[in-house]
Formats: sequence, structure tokens, C-alpha cells
Amino acid sequence: MPVRSSRLVDLNLLTVRISSNLEDFDAYAYFSREAPDGTAPDHEIVCVDLDRDPYDVEVLRALSDRTLRAKRFRSGYYLNHIFGDPAYLVTEGRRSYVFGRRLERTVWPYFVKRILTDFAVDHGYLHLKAGGFTFEDGSATLLVGPNAGGKTVFLTQACLDGARFLTNTHVLVRDGEAHAVPSAVRVRRSPQFEELIDGRVLTPHLESGDFVAAPELLFPGPPRDHGHVRNIVITDFAPERPRGFERITAEQAGLFLGLFADAVVNYGLKDDLLAHHGGDFDAFTGSLAALRKQLTALVEGARCYRANVDMLDPSVRAAVLEELAPGGGPGTAADPVGP
Repeated sequence: MPVRSSRLVDLNLLTVRISSNLEDFDAYAYFSREAPDGTAPDHEIVCVDLDRDPYDVEVLRALSDRTLRAKRFRSGYYLNHIFGDPAYLVTEGRRSYVFGRRLERTVWPYFVKRILTDFAVDHGYLHLKAGGFTFEDGSATLLVGPNAGGKTVFLTQACLDGARFLTNTHVLVRDGEAHAVPSAVRVRRSPQFEELIDGRVLTPHLESGDFVAAPELLFPGPPRDHGHVRNIVITDFAPERPRGFERITAEQAGLFLGLFADAVVNYGLKDDLLAHHGGDFDAFTGSLAALRKQLTALVEGARCYRANVDMLDPSVRAAVLEELAPGGGPGTAADPVGP
């Protein structure tokens, strides 16, 4: 099959080669770092657009994997709320082929999440849906929360105010150390990014109205690759509720992260993980037990907060970052930061 473009992307702890039969493939815009030439990829994703090079659908159907995920792909359901035309998934070891249309809707939304989760369980990491930044001493703050809970605003405002960008959406954690997954950042039109959006040709995000840009374009200083987790912040911005920035217990944080940050749960990858273990029940449940143990250790070793704060307010932002910084205050629930 013809390969007209290819990128070897660096995800920090692993590399992935993405190839397409299209000269310009929008999926590349979601990655911010390329691996050096000659690096052997840990995984490969080959995307074949059927409008550019037609293939017999019945042949593709016969070659398609027999997994639940492949069945969903054939129905046009990729992951969570990402849908599209029917696609055909063919897996050969660490190489995945996908045939369909607008296949950028499968690369970041599905393949990257599954590959990171497989890598995590195979190498003793915890894969979380989380943003993050570091302070000058290298300590990391992870941001988790519900959709539209303010993670992106919190992250961008912290980084524009002197914190160093760590990661936007994914993080791999082991022994309290958070390892970034380099990626582009979702940018919404705002005064801070107006000039960037109007002056550059940015790729539209999969969801209407937003764009994606490399963090190097947005924030001063190069992104960090890792940091020891000092803080975990649950962002849950709701202007109609009382504002505050308060400490919560490790148990509360663990319960929340188990639903809103755990990649297997949050992205609906339980069937993929079972397939990764070849249907081995003992291996599957062993991985789940290890993930639970790692999550408990993470929250017990960090300072955990719940945030309903307006990070666009300079005085609130300064108070929050002072609390999170090394040497910050006790941050008790009885003494919340902010109005």
C-alpha cells in the first residue's frame, strides 16, 4: 500500500511511527515532538484513507480483527464520543492498520490512549488523564477533573505565570514520578492566544471552535519531561458555586481519580486491556490490582486539593500558585484560597 507521509513521534517514554497514504494528514498536528532519525519505533500506526486509495470493503471486513474494538470501528464508533465512517482495524503485533476516512479521528482519540495504557501495564506505570506543570525545583502538580472543569485554563494560566509546562492530557506515573506525554495543546480563542490563532495556520481541533498548537509556541521555556508529584488538583470550576481552593483527603482524591483520571475507566479501555492480555483473566485482574495500588500510593504521597477558582483573576492565581509552590502554606479545608 502506498505511504505518502510518515512521522516518528516522541511520546517521551516510547515512540510511535504514524504513516498515511495522504500527503497531508491532520493527525500529525496533535504531536509536538518528533523522535531522532534512526530511532526504532515501539509501535506503528498505518492509516489508509479509502477515498485516496480504494480497497474492497469485503476483503477488509474479512481481514479485520475479531476484537470488540474492531467491531465498533466497523460500525463507525471509535472511542467515547468520537464517531465517523466505518473503519477496519487490522493488528499485526505492534503494528496497527486502519482503513477508512478522516482517520485523524482514530489516531489521538483511540490509538495513542490504547498504546499508552498497554505500555503502562507492561512496564509498571499508571496511565492517567491529567494535565500538569512543574515549579523550578522540578516538583509537579497534576490537574484532573470533569470535562469543562477548567483544567486547560488552570494549566495555561499557571504556565503563562511562570510554571513550566509538563503535559496536556496524558501522564505516566511510577513511584511518584510523573512522566510527560508530549502533545499539542488545545487552544481556545482568548486574548492571550488571539494573535497566535490569527497569525498562524493552526489545525482545528476535532471539536468545533478550538485549535491545537505545540506548547513551545504558547509558553516561555521548554516543556519538562518529568517531575516528582507534589500536588494533585481536582479542577471543578463552577461560577455559581462558592469559590475556594481547599485540601481534600487522599481517600477523596483516590475515589475521584479512579473515575475521572484512570485511563482504563475514563476512556473505556477495559475490553482493549483484556484483549492485550489475550483474554487471560488472571493477568487482566492482576493489572487492575496493580493500577489500583499505584493510584492509592500516588494520592497518599501528594497534597490533594479541590479547586473552584478563577485562574484568570491575577490575585486568585497568585494565591493558588503560592499555595502549590514548594514551601507553600498548609492549605487546610478550613482556610480556602480565593473569594
